Amino acid sequence: MSNTRADLIEAARQLFASKGFDNTTMNEIATLSGKGRRTLYTYFKSKSDVFMAVVDQETSRIIDHIEEIMGLEISADEKLKRYILCRLEQVKETVVRNGSLKAAFFRDVLKLEHARRRLDVRELTILRSILQQGLDEGTFDIDNASVVAVTIHYALRGLDLPNIRGQFTALGVPTNRLRQSIFNMIFYGILTHAAVAHNHAEQTDENS
Repeated sequence: MSNTRADLIEAARQLFASKGFDNTTMNEIATLSGKGRRTLYTYFKSKSDVFMAVVDQETSRIIDHIEEIMGLEISADEKLKRYILCRLEQVKETVVRNGSLKAAFFRDVLKLEHARRRLDVRELTILRSILQQGLDEGTFDIDNASVVAVTIHYALRGLDLPNIRGQFTALGVPTNRLRQSIFNMIFYGILTHAAVAHNHAEQTDENS
């Protein structure tokens, strides 16, 4: 990305975050970026085009951070832990970076299904890769990497809003306790070994 285009997008991001899409003008974007209107229109045909570029940039920031984990030479279980932590932190950081959940920018982003789909697709691909690595290593005991990836993905998405709003802290759940609870649920479940064996026996009887 050229420096000029990056400057324009960053100026627009700041304005959308503070004033909202409707209250931001192309003139203001050009002024804040230090570029002229002619330069702005050279890169973007409309304010909507600028907005979509901002959304793509913010989505890419999250994707870039979680993709770094894939290149690490570590075990699948450690990779999954880092993925979970990184994802929760990056989503929260993106909201904070753009104001708050009440900011017009973030409310507009939530309406943009294409951005959410792009992030979902990439996250699911990464999760499947990690889970498959765990299967190959003999670390994970799962029936279907794709199904488990979807389950973990949407479970984590369900934690986004309360995590961003600080609801866990308000309930007396410190960050380190929350992280450990998430890890325990995903890696160990909530059943004892005896209960797991009992349930497995019942399922076997039902299927026989």
